[in-house]
Amino acid sequence: MPSETTPAGLRERKKEETRRLLLEGAARLFRERGFEGTTVADIAAYANVSVRTFFRYFESKEEVLLPDGVQVFAYVEQALAARPADEEPLEAVCAALLEAAKPFSASTLTALTRPLGDVENVITARLVQAFADFEERLAVLVRQRLPRDAADADLRAAVIAGAALSAVRAVLRTRRANRASGIEDTEPAPLRRAFGMLREIGGREGASRAAGDTGERA
Repeated sequence: MPSETTPAGLRERKKEETRRLLLEGAARLFRERGFEGTTVADIAAYANVSVRTFFRYFESKEEVLLPDGVQVFAYVEQALAARPADEEPLEAVCAALLEAAKPFSASTLTALTRPLGDVENVITARLVQAFADFEERLAVLVRQRLPRDAADADLRAAVIAGAALSAVRAVLRTRRANRASGIEDTEPAPLRRAFGMLREIGGREGASRAAGDTGERA
């Protein structure tokens, strides 16, 4: 296996740095000039690479707005695997999603939620599809954390995965709508707040179900 100092290791680090600069440049230029006012050549120039090199990393400007989707999902899977085995599944999933968000810069997250005119519908559709694709994978991981003999385990796992990812979609959607209306979200950690709301909903429903069970027994 090549070490960090071998040519192969250096090439990988160079590729990672180029990708980071392309994403950083795109986020900055989109913010300063707008999506339509930024060209692929502009983004490539920021990273000091050729346009041809840009297309080795991304197929289009639109794809830059959905950076590292595969990498994000890999982070989630790794973070979920690191959670305690006896942790409540929804808590584990929310914690894993929060952990996976840490490596990504605020500028990238801002780029994902800024109003972008006609291209916004394309980006939103791709985001929804990306989350839908990952939802099934996440449900499988959640199912593995449930007891083998748990009632409705497949359904429960699908609901937990869907609810957690819906909270992420809700944050993107509301922040984008707020920015379109000129409203800036000045409160910290919107995703953490969204997960807190999700837990509150689950807590109330659990309490109501417990009260109903007590009433039936009475």
